Amino acid sequence: MKTIGLDVGQKTIGVAVSDAFGWTAQGVTTIKWEEQDFTSADSQLKPIIDEHEVNKIVVGLPKNMNGTIGERGEKSKQYADYLHHTYGVETVLWDERLTTMAAERILIEADMSRKKRKKVIDKMAAAIILQSYLDTKK
Repeated sequence: MKTIGLDVGQKTIGVAVSDAFGWTAQGVTTIKWEEQDFTSADSQLKPIIDEHEVNKIVVGLPKNMNGTIGERGEKSKQYADYLHHTYGVETVLWDERLTTMAAERILIEADMSRKKRKKVIDKMAAAIILQSYLDTKK
């Protein structure tokens, strides 16, 4: 059984999956979706959940720097609730402050072009969210 991590944005969802031991997170893909229709990501997300026998979903919770939850955070909470009810899998919200900035910094340090960064930033952010969660469970 594995854990999946999601970086949920307005237009895309970055996806990462843990190894079977729950030690490491690997970025898998970026799913394009329509935020107003939570079901719009299901056709791509469900096969990943099934293939990896996911038993937990970690959804990044974007908080404001002062710790409050704004509109983006509320949308993530609603989507996490949708995932829990749709897939019957435990769903955890995880503070994702600065993960996209961390992912961007890593990719810049790797000398990746802006065009290539744009394609992988969301799955990298999902991997950082998931790895952060896994690290606290060790």
